[in-house]
Amino acid sequence: MSLLKKFLTYTNLQSEMDDYDVIHTNIQKDIIFKGTNLWILVFAIFIASIGLNMNSTAVIIGAMLISPLMGPINGMGYSIATYNFALFRKALKNFIFAVIASLFASTLYFLLSPLSTAHSELLARTSPTIYDVLIALFGGLAGIVAISSRQKGNVIPGVAIATALMPPLCTAGFGLANGDMNFFLGAFYLFTINTVFIGISSVLISRFLKFPITNLVAEGQKTKVVRWTSFIIAITLIPSIYFGYALVEAERFTENANKFIAEVSVFEGSYLLKNEIDARNKQITLIYGGSDLSKENKVEITKRASVYALAKAKLTFKQGFSYNEGKESVNQIDKLKTEVNRLNLALKEKQKTTDSIISKPQIGKQLLGEVKTLFPEIKSCSYSETVAFQDSTKTDKVKIVVMETTKKGLTSDARKRINEWLKKRLETEKVKTFFE
Repeated sequence: MSLLKKFLTYTNLQSEMDDYDVIHTNIQKDIIFKGTNLWILVFAIFIASIGLNMNSTAVIIGAMLISPLMGPINGMGYSIATYNFALFRKALKNFIFAVIASLFASTLYFLLSPLSTAHSELLARTSPTIYDVLIALFGGLAGIVAISSRQKGNVIPGVAIATALMPPLCTAGFGLANGDMNFFLGAFYLFTINTVFIGISSVLISRFLKFPITNLVAEGQKTKVVRWTSFIIAITLIPSIYFGYALVEAERFTENANKFIAEVSVFEGSYLLKNEIDARNKQITLIYGGSDLSKENKVEITKRASVYALAKAKLTFKQGFSYNEGKESVNQIDKLKTEVNRLNLALKEKQKTTDSIISKPQIGKQLLGEVKTLFPEIKSCSYSETVAFQDSTKTDKVKIVVMETTKKGLTSDARKRINEWLKKRLETEKVKTFFE
């Protein structure tokens, strides 16, 4: 029982909650888009658009940090939870104004920008999935909890980054500027997901914290609010589930396709030069070089695809170059021969290095055969090379010789003579000799 009490104490939000009037004032203040808030929004839009245009993640994060877009969204969620319809209309009006202003600013920027390439940061905003729903929901929960608490900390900036309201709007502006409706619709849908589920999280926390309802509301109006809220959640959520499923399927297809390609990279004298995987349309293009693939070869490769759950995938075979195509492939074959010769030379150089490394331990055997005739007390000899570091920049190559002697051992004069002989024999003064 005491453990449960401790858990409830640690997880209690009421103890750190700010005064209701302060929360209401803060939310109401952040709803308004005029003066400072409006200019900050416009500047944030231009910064985010530049970041997307330059494919700079750091710049995009900076824009998200200063964006005031979350204010009216939290206001709408809070007003729904407290049935404050006047505040809801005000928040909605300001939100629509902010969206239109953002779209106008981003579209204007991309119309004037000389760069029109769709980089990865832009493309990432056009394919929303169920995972974006979860990010928006949990980010929104963190945001409204922070707004309600006396100890706000640095949660609000973090929520602004996680939920990413600004980049999808800018990407939608890019779509409008370039006449690409796929970009516009995909990005605007992601923005809608973030908006709806941040708002829903505000509703949930506002209800959980029992924010006071100041207006008299009929049961019929409450039912109407619940129905509309449920409807908006459904129409926003269902497409994201489909896109999420498609994303998982595409990842699985790509993984299986890579395993399959690794198996058929060499097949009956043909070598896979290049491959292309189109997970969306379930297509795999295989470009082979070397001998022509026969129909039987293609059938066999297609059969192997079914082992990797790719039976329904469309395989396209192409010939990059062929040994038996005749005169038209002479240049390609000459290029191939040149490349093969270059690789052979590189391989020989590598082999020389490898042989040198392998043969070095055998030097000990040679030294033993030569020194033992004069000093039969030596039983064994081993040889190796290493590098001695004097500081972070200066190094010396050192040769190490270890000689094992009989119980009789060697005199100090004999050891000195052997050491001098080794320096001449190995043609270096950098010799370390050890006697055991």
